[in-house]
Amino acid sequence: MGAGRGLLLVLAILAVCCLPALFALAFCADEIIDRVVCRWAEWREQRREQRTIARLDRAIEADALTRDIDLTEFDRDGRRPLEQLATDLRRLGGHRLAAVHRSVVWHGAVIDAYDERLRAACRALGIVEHLAELDGVDREIERVRVEGLLHAAGLTLPAARAGHHQRHR
Repeated sequence: MGAGRGLLLVLAILAVCCLPALFALAFCADEIIDRVVCRWAEWREQRREQRTIARLDRAIEADALTRDIDLTEFDRDGRRPLEQLATDLRRLGGHRLAAVHRSVVWHGAVIDAYDERLRAACRALGIVEHLAELDGVDREIERVRVEGLLHAAGLTLPAARAGHHQRHR
């Protein structure tokens, strides 16, 4: 019977030592359950967002939009920021459209500067253009084509004709 009393004594000491922890667990059970439920809800919401983003990426084929863009072009020293190119294109486009009352030399300089910014924007976005190789009506057609591609890439430019506004598709 001595071994039974020793075991009983060990169990009694263990119960007394664990009693404060059991009381704390009983009093804080609602807080513990609340934290577990909140973490579970956060995890589910995060998974739902990840699935939604993945579905959207597949729907708009986001990789296809950026596949041909050379990202190293953005890190090159001396590169004009794309935002600056867009601002220049808008400003020069406005001058180009308002050039009817200006001299032919001034109009030609504005067109050349506009085309140079178009080429820089195309280089930054990986768009193939042939503005430097063409002249006359062919160059104007190429300019419209390039403006459309840049617009499709998210760069809003002034319309080719006054009163004609570009629309997002």
